[in-house]
Amino acid sequence: MAITAQHVWLMIAAAMVLFMTPGLGLFYGGMTRAKAALNMIMMSFISAGIVGVVWVLWGYSMTTGEGLLGIFGNPFANFGLQNLMGSPDLIKAGFSATFAIITVALISGAIADRAKFSAWALFVPVWVTLVYCPLAYMIWGGGLMSAGGAMTAVFGQVIDFAGGAVVEISSGTAALVLALVVGQRHGFAKDPSHRPHNVPFIMLGAAILWFGWFGFNGGAATTAEQAGLIWVNTLAAPAAAMLSWLVVEKVRHGHPTSLGAASGVVAGLVAITPSCANISPVAAIGLGLVAGAACCVFVDLKYRFGLDDSLDVVGVHLGAGLIGTLALGFIALPVDGEGGGLFYGGGFQQLVAQAAAVVVTVLLSGVVTLIIGRGINRFVGFRVSHEAETVGVDLSQHAETAYSLGEILAGHFNPLGHRVPAASVAAVRAGVEPSARPVQAREDTFA
Repeated sequence: MAITAQHVWLMIAAAMVLFMTPGLGLFYGGMTRAKAALNMIMMSFISAGIVGVVWVLWGYSMTTGEGLLGIFGNPFANFGLQNLMGSPDLIKAGFSATFAIITVALISGAIADRAKFSAWALFVPVWVTLVYCPLAYMIWGGGLMSAGGAMTAVFGQVIDFAGGAVVEISSGTAALVLALVVGQRHGFAKDPSHRPHNVPFIMLGAAILWFGWFGFNGGAATTAEQAGLIWVNTLAAPAAAMLSWLVVEKVRHGHPTSLGAASGVVAGLVAITPSCANISPVAAIGLGLVAGAACCVFVDLKYRFGLDDSLDVVGVHLGAGLIGTLALGFIALPVDGEGGGLFYGGGFQQLVAQAAAVVVTVLLSGVVTLIIGRGINRFVGFRVSHEAETVGVDLSQHAETAYSLGEILAGHFNPLGHRVPAASVAAVRAGVEPSARPVQAREDTFA
């Protein structure tokens, strides 16, 4: 079979979505402290490594074909993708793998600074198998909430074009549960060093995510008209969300920040994900404005409730995922003059279908994540020791540091020829600030 433009586009889109995962690593790595930056990036990279293998062996098979009670497909039907060899369906299998990778990687931001890398590496394949694959099958693969499914017959057809429920709500719910299981960081809401250490990393990561999201949303487009609508909506919603986030931030805190701009973009991208092919560009702007403003408020609620969602996964991905998924009940465009959301005279049917999908997703992801998280916590331990957290998970988990500040201070780079006291060198190498250093220099240690 000759390769077509559709095949080429799907492969390019798959590469764009895969690129989002290291972009997420930079985004998360910049948001955490310097002594945990490499660990955050590694949690994204290991997700790609593990899920890439799982997807070939049994993951893809669980999202397609004949299923068990409409919940998941037979993991052995296409084990190793042997039955797809010689078929262009292999491209679809590769494209779908990148969604599973980014979904589980999103969860890692909720447990930054304090999770054992080995525990995370165990969590990834189990969660993808027991949560992501069933949801993907139920909504996209012919299961309960797909066309002709049992839930669809009762509640109506859910719209989730690129993963508002399957990707965003599932990962946001899992992040909420896992943050509770692992517990707060030492000094949460008290230690001023719990702040982003590298804002340019955050901005670069957000830019990569926005770039990749055009493939994320547009990869499954089947016509030029649909592709054009998806592209414009994927531009408009995050742009509007960034603006509304900055306005709310200015009003509430007095300053629009770079972190706020990046977070607003991500909130808008999350919100437009389920509806990118099903709403008008004007509606996409409205959706973005609502999502950006709301999520700016959501992320501050963790302090009120004592939830140490380290990198705002719950506030942004669960919050905007819920907004974007439920909004379709109001702003979904009619198809051939029929259906649509409430604002188009379509009645409550679409809103009911969307709400049913939300309930199933939250329950499945929440309950199963709790079981997985508590199981790993009991038998392996999810959290590093207090000492390891204080030293930093980069050093304690990987024997690496993101920045060789000690070597610079020791004289490897000393263009002015200043003599550095031996006590200061030893203190930096030990990760302790010498008392002789000015207090303002504390920020330079990236503690």
